[in-house]
Amino acid sequence: MRIARFTIGSDPRFALVEGEPGSEELVVITGDPIYTPVQPTGERIPLDDDAVRLLAPVIPRSKVVGVGRNYADHAAEMGNEVPTQPLLFLKPNTSVIGPDDPVVLPDWTEEVSYEAELAIVIGKLTKDVAPERALDHVFGFTVANDITARDIQRSDSQWTRAKGFDGSCPIGPWIVPGLDVDDLAVRSRVNGETRQDGRTSQMVFDAAFLVSYVSEVFTLLPGDVILTGTPAGVGSIVDRDVVECEVEEIGVLRNPVLRRR
Repeated sequence: MRIARFTIGSDPRFALVEGEPGSEELVVITGDPIYTPVQPTGERIPLDDDAVRLLAPVIPRSKVVGVGRNYADHAAEMGNEVPTQPLLFLKPNTSVIGPDDPVVLPDWTEEVSYEAELAIVIGKLTKDVAPERALDHVFGFTVANDITARDIQRSDSQWTRAKGFDGSCPIGPWIVPGLDVDDLAVRSRVNGETRQDGRTSQMVFDAAFLVSYVSEVFTLLPGDVILTGTPAGVGSIVDRDVVECEVEEIGVLRNPVLRRR
């Protein structure tokens, strides 16, 4: 099952995505599926309808929790040691944008990077959950791009400005509940050229452990998002680039890059 959030010019709605690539339909459902049972309305809309705009599949009510250096090869390429415990940071919900929304590069940074990631969407209030029960608290999984102002990350003592600016957290194209995420491909492409090609099995800390660990620090609310880290191959993006992030069995998240003059 794939769950999308979309608009055709009116208020955002949710839908199941059915069909093969290139012929998908949106099966419109009532309410927000994180809070209410999935119930189709009977309305079906072709995904390729010119009026359809996919939105970020969830806007976290409180927070996006990032996990740094959760792939050993990425830690190595950045000249860092692998942490002995998950390295956490926060991105505000104002950083979230959806598929095909532009990533607008701030004028105070000259070096901005892409980071393709598996993202976990929390489905219920979660606090101090054990790893063996952690995935019971997950609504589903989506794709994220942890956009990072790399020069600012190096110059600031905290990562807030580097990773929290508006538009620095594209997510989408939809949420997939009930997915086994132990060994999925995580890839990125810039202008069609592959830049990252890793697997979730290479994560230092797996999804269940991350949900458990984060829940010891923060109370997780329905709709909160955890970014699970990125594999090696990160690099810079510039004005007019197009970035695609892909997680196997979920889909492709595409965003153009703009710098306002």
